Amino acid sequence: MLSDSRGEMRVDVEYSPVGEGLGMSEFWLHVWMRRVAVIAAHVIAFGLTVLISLLSRPGTSLFSWHPVCMSSAYLLCLTEGILLFSPEGTPFCFKARKGKVRLHWFIQALALLAAATGMGFMVASKNVSERPHLATWHSLLGVGTLAANVLQAACGICLLFPKLLKLSPPRLKLYHATCGLVVYLLAIVTVVSAMFSDWFQAAVKGVMWYAFPLLPMFPALVVMNQITNAYLLRKKITT
Repeated sequence: MLSDSRGEMRVDVEYSPVGEGLGMSEFWLHVWMRRVAVIAAHVIAFGLTVLISLLSRPGTSLFSWHPVCMSSAYLLCLTEGILLFSPEGTPFCFKARKGKVRLHWFIQALALLAAATGMGFMVASKNVSERPHLATWHSLLGVGTLAANVLQAACGICLLFPKLLKLSPPRLKLYHATCGLVVYLLAIVTVVSAMFSDWFQAAVKGVMWYAFPLLPMFPALVVMNQITNAYLLRKKITT
């Protein structure tokens, strides 16, 4: 601390461009790591959907369409519908948020339609084979996931009419994002539980099987990070 010619005290702080440069490099490294993680989530979601569809051999039976529809709904559509709003990277080129919201609605509607279709094929297959319904944890989780997905869609519709609920749009968006995260994590748990079924363990054997239950966890972590950073943590800071 030094005194100037007028007798006022000033603090002599040495400027360090090296420290600033280090901070910027760490910032850009963090940005690129998040971008790579988002791209990897896209690849894993699409790749798992294709692999499960090939393993199910669609058309060979009524059940064969169930894994195709469910993986398309909850691994592909649900993931892409959320990562559409990721600032780090998305395959869609919409810059305006209105365009992203419309595409989000379309993708989520496809997810709900594919999930309902997959559930229908499962019910038909059980009726033909005369096997009991809701006899496994996977089937119970599947019904719960579909029910939660319907409720989440209803919550999304409420965003179109915020005045009727007498809630502010930011609060409705927070509720929608929170419920969406719960639905997505429930969907991932359901998908992972399917990999412990007799059908999947018969289709994938050996060491390769151990990688499949872990792969859906990565997109789940990316989606969780995106939603918490965009809505939950920001809400906590502002309040």
